[in-house]
Amino acid sequence: MSNAPQQKSADQPEMASLLLGAGFALASLILLPAVAQRIGLGSSLTIALRGALMRAANHL
Repeated sequence: MSNAPQQKSADQPEMASLLLGAGFALASLILLPAVAQRIGLGSSLTIALRGALMRAANHL
C-alpha cells in the first residue's frame, strides 16, 4: 500500500503530457483549420502552421 502514492505521483507528468499532446492534436487537426478558414488564410499557410504546432508538441 505504501507504493500507491509514489505510483500516483509518477503518473502525474505522464497524464499532463498526454493531455497536452491531445490538446495540440485537437488544435492542429480541428481548431486551426476552422480558424484559418474563418479569417481567410490560405491552405499552404494553414499547413505550415499545423506543422509548426505539431513540431512544438513533439518537443514536450
